[in-house]
Formats: sequence, C-alpha cells, structure tokens
Amino acid sequence: MKVFVVLALALASVSAGLLPQGAPVHPKDLSVAVAPIQGRITNGLTASEGQFPYQVGLSFSSTSGSWWCGGSIIGNEYVLTAAHCTSGASGVTIYYGATVRTSAKLTQTVSSSGFIQHASYNSIVLSNDISLIKTPSVTFTSYIQKVELPAIESTYSTYAGQKAIASGWGKVSDSASSVASTLQYETFEVVSVATCQATYGSLIATSKVICVATPNKTSTCNGDSGGPLVLASNNKLIGVTSFVSSAGCESGAPAGFTRTTSFLDWIKANSGIAY
Repeated sequence: MKVFVVLALALASVSAGLLPQGAPVHPKDLSVAVAPIQGRITNGLTASEGQFPYQVGLSFSSTSGSWWCGGSIIGNEYVLTAAHCTSGASGVTIYYGATVRTSAKLTQTVSSSGFIQHASYNSIVLSNDISLIKTPSVTFTSYIQKVELPAIESTYSTYAGQKAIASGWGKVSDSASSVASTLQYETFEVVSVATCQATYGSLIATSKVICVATPNKTSTCNGDSGGPLVLASNNKLIGVTSFVSSAGCESGAPAGFTRTTSFLDWIKANSGIAY
C-alpha cells in the first residue's frame, strides 16, 4: 500500500511541474523500459589496462536473476556503488583490476550481509541512491587502487561546466546485441541542476544529484549503474551512476549521478573513511 501511495504522489506531482518531460530510470533497469538496451558508456572510448584502477565490476545475484553494475574502491575494505544495484541482491562477485570485464586481477564474493544500503533510498524518485559494500581487505597495486573522495568544501560547488569522466562496461550502442568485453569511458560536461530539472523535474533532479550532458549519443547506460564519475581536474569521486532517460541512452537527455559530497558524512559514519 505504501508503494502505491508514494507512486500516486509522484504521478500527481507531474501537474505541478515537478516531473516534466523525461521519465528517469536506473540504468540497471533500462532493459525493461527499452528492450534492446543492455549497455555501457554508449559510443565511448576503450580504456587501457590500469587506467581506472579504482573501477570494479560487480556481478550481483538474487533468487530472481542476476545483473551487472560498477563500483568504486574507496578504501581497502570498501566499495561504493548505487543502492539500486544492491537492492534485492543476495550476494555479489567483485572484479578488481579488470579491463577485460571477466578477467580480473582479483575477485571476491560478498553476501548481502556486507551491503550497507542507504536506509532512505527511494526507488520511485531515485533518491539516496548509494550503497557501500564491506569487503575482505585488498592490497593496493598499480591495477587496484582507491579513488579519493572530494573535500568537504566541495559541498558548495555545483561543478557546472566542469569536465568529469564516467567509466563502465556494456554494449557499444543501444542496438548492439552483446556487451563489450573491455572497460569503456568518456569525458562529460557537468550541467546545472536547473538544466537537469528541465528534463526530470525537481523531485528527481535535486541538489543531491549531479547531471551531465550527453551529446553525440554518448552516455552512461545499463551496466554502468553504480560506477564512478570522477572530476577530470583532480581525479576526485564526485558521483555514482544513478539514472538515465527511459527514452534510451542515446536520447540526448542528461544522465544523472548521486552526488558524493551530499553523502560524505554518511560514508564516514558507515565506513570510517574520512573525506
């Protein structure tokens, strides 16, 4: 009953202009909304070995199936990903140091007891879309390395106009029939929250979200969920891949990320990792 009430409220907000035009969807779920899409950084570039040592691949399992997401190493015992990736999963296999998707330098299997999903994650308005995975300790190498969190003073930065890099695995286009075997990436320009709200409305595109422009049919997509958005100027983790337009990854609509600076205190409280 609660789900239907929340959904009704969300739909009612359309008339108030809170959810105009584009319907957002988690990349992991996009194959349901747009059947041919299973993908990655659409029309992106192929990463070289060791280029993104903080990137991990996450193969989640559940009683109802399995799915692929990305994540970021933020400490020897913690991976940061999206709540919509951990939600409903019974366990995950983590691929560390991989460029070829299933050829990792190290793999670990973690049960759902190691998931720390944000208690206020809301799958209707896609808010608080962030989770930690507590892992056995890993030793850092040139291929396996943590990414730095942004400083607390970055909380007030909009990042609008700045360049940021997203990475992940998946299809080479919306119409591709199989996932790419190698890690993909692309550099995007961050747009203002107001620009993002023009497509998704203010219930979705809040101050806790970062959006990027997706010109030339280049975007995050299914398979990239939970992966990193790193500021190009200083390699700090500013976002976690959260949503795209249900019209498809090549639609040209902004792509959305959970804003890391909005959850620095939550990360510290649940992992001990300070910013």
